Amino acid sequence: MLSLTTGLAPLILAGLLGWTGAVKVFSRGTAQQAPKTALARMLRSSERATTVLRATGAGELLIAAGLLVVPANPVPGAAAAVLGAGFLGYLGYGRAVAPESSCGCSASEDTPITWRAFARAAVVLIGGATVAVARGTWWPAVSERPAGALVLLAGAAAVLVALSADLDRWWLLPLRRTRLRVFGHPLLGTATDQVPVAASVELLENSLAWQAAAPVVRSALLDHWEDDGWRILQYSGVYGDRENARPVAVVFALDATAGRDTGDDPIVRVSYVDADSGEAVAVDELRAAPSRRILPMAG
Repeated sequence: MLSLTTGLAPLILAGLLGWTGAVKVFSRGTAQQAPKTALARMLRSSERATTVLRATGAGELLIAAGLLVVPANPVPGAAAAVLGAGFLGYLGYGRAVAPESSCGCSASEDTPITWRAFARAAVVLIGGATVAVARGTWWPAVSERPAGALVLLAGAAAVLVALSADLDRWWLLPLRRTRLRVFGHPLLGTATDQVPVAASVELLENSLAWQAAAPVVRSALLDHWEDDGWRILQYSGVYGDRENARPVAVVFALDATAGRDTGDDPIVRVSYVDADSGEAVAVDELRAAPSRRILPMAG
């Protein structure tokens, strides 16, 4: 298994770099995403950031081609390892100076820098070093053990997809929706007076809780479900000042039966959950807000 993994490493790494490089070079979204990246903050120019992103993408494509054509040559592997080390340094610096910005790693990722970006850069570093040292070729591994190669490539692809935040909409969100359908979806309740999710979102966005949390929120509604009579609405955001900012999930909870015609403003509970650790973030300013209608969520 180890020899198969080593043999297929150039192919796996070429697939990752070929994908991210092609997106940077050929996607029109590169110029649109560049101003949102930590790179634009570092270079103080969206135009320069776009140029650097496209140049990096071209380098990734060149390395990917080398890994495919001459995998036994140590140069493509060593170049990939150097690129991965550079990515890790950039991500660390970007997280320190612009934690609210995206990394621009695939030119379509607009979420703040998280552990997944670091893990993907580490894969490039370790994979490149492995290829440079092993100097193996991938085609014998595929031709001699096609079934094992197919399973390993599928597993590697699944891991790389899981490490790419911009692909969440293709697998993670549908998975969450499927889970809600199987274990109980808010819109599949038996009650005839079920309040639509859109109505709950409208109530939330007109509440004092939303006004207090709006500076932190960085997305539209990402997920929703019901729990013990509460409707939970999840958004992504960035919490903290510029020096200590961190990516968080912003979770609101309000009465699942509340609507515009129910009279009083609904009680809204708010919680911030650290995107990296999954731990709740204390939100003292919400606890101190001058309204009994804004309550922090327990835990």
